[in-house]
Amino acid sequence: MKMTMSQKLLASKAGLKSVKAGQLIMADVDLVLGNDITSPVAIGEFAKFGRKDVFDKDKIALVPDHFAPNKDIKAAEQCKCMREFARANDITNYFEVGKMGIEHALLPEQGLVTAGDLVIGADSHTCTYGALGAFSTGVGSTDMACGMATGKAWFKVPTAVKFNLTGKFNKNIGGKDLILHIIGMIGVDGVLYQSMEFTGEGVKNLTIDDRFTVANMAIEAGAKNGIFEVDDITLDYLKAHGKKTPQIFKADPDAEYERTIDIDLSTIKSTVAFPHLPENTKTPEEWGKVKIDQVVIGSCTNGRLSDLRKAASILKGHEISSDVRCIVLPATQQIYKDAMKEGILETFIDSGCVVSTPTCGPCLGGHMGILAENERAISTTNRNFVGRMGHVKSEVYLAGPEVAAASAIKGYLADPNEGDN
Repeated sequence: MKMTMSQKLLASKAGLKSVKAGQLIMADVDLVLGNDITSPVAIGEFAKFGRKDVFDKDKIALVPDHFAPNKDIKAAEQCKCMREFARANDITNYFEVGKMGIEHALLPEQGLVTAGDLVIGADSHTCTYGALGAFSTGVGSTDMACGMATGKAWFKVPTAVKFNLTGKFNKNIGGKDLILHIIGMIGVDGVLYQSMEFTGEGVKNLTIDDRFTVANMAIEAGAKNGIFEVDDITLDYLKAHGKKTPQIFKADPDAEYERTIDIDLSTIKSTVAFPHLPENTKTPEEWGKVKIDQVVIGSCTNGRLSDLRKAASILKGHEISSDVRCIVLPATQQIYKDAMKEGILETFIDSGCVVSTPTCGPCLGGHMGILAENERAISTTNRNFVGRMGHVKSEVYLAGPEVAAASAIKGYLADPNEGDN
């Protein structure tokens, strides 16, 4: 049959025996996602379908996470629009402030996504759920509206690139270093409208959170989606969080890939993306002494409990530099509670950090950490475009939680494996 993981999954959702790259298909979706920026536009378009109700109130998730808690009147109006639509349509999975979290951490935690699902979301980092063996991808608000009305979406079946992983990470190296390494190697358009499929014996050495981080940033390489083979680690996570029955799709032995890229995890170093593209990556010997003003630890990329644990283990017993402000954003309320119970939040506060409610705020330059002119931030977020976190003359350096924490202590870009952090 010569189909990849993604192609098999898409064929199943389209009710076809097989599909091939480039084919246009209409497929049934298992979940439609929107946030407080994209949903109001979709809600306006939904009205044009002339339908009184959404296709399935249990298969739509609305999460106000970008400008919530509301930062201004416009943000309040956008969230109000979502809230009223959710109430009018009896949407099961509407997450109000106090119950919400950053969408791409919240949905897996709540068991709303499982292996074999087809998920569309009006947010480019919807590709996160590929960590669980789902085909998930970002769409525009109009496609979101169509999904809410019909439960369907059209796709052009992507070609694929296989990433064959071997070995295991060294100390203080994780999923963020891996995906930045990959993007630095292939570029921000390296797999344009292709599926990034991760396989190989090294996959077993990646935690589920490592996989979430890697899949989250597939879009930063131009990919349509990123997807991992389902293994015992995936199934253990789904057993703990899942409410749905997983369906596992494996690539055919003769599946056709555009190319195969072999990566030995033991060779990955602490990797940072310098301004102003995720592909502009450097390792410690190339950094130089880059003074920073702000550190952000959180987001849909690195705001999970394991990320907070990593950062706290480096910060424990230290104070952040007097020249740095460090903002920590647990990705969900549950992560916030767990971090509080473990004493992680106390470690952050004792170190001089501020701990925020779950929000995307600073990642997109929305609120809770805007940069002024000529300021530099090291951030565990996923984009560092010009003006991404504030002033057009500010700079964002992307890194994992280990580098971010070490840098907060030093006051400049720092390798967590060098010296006493």
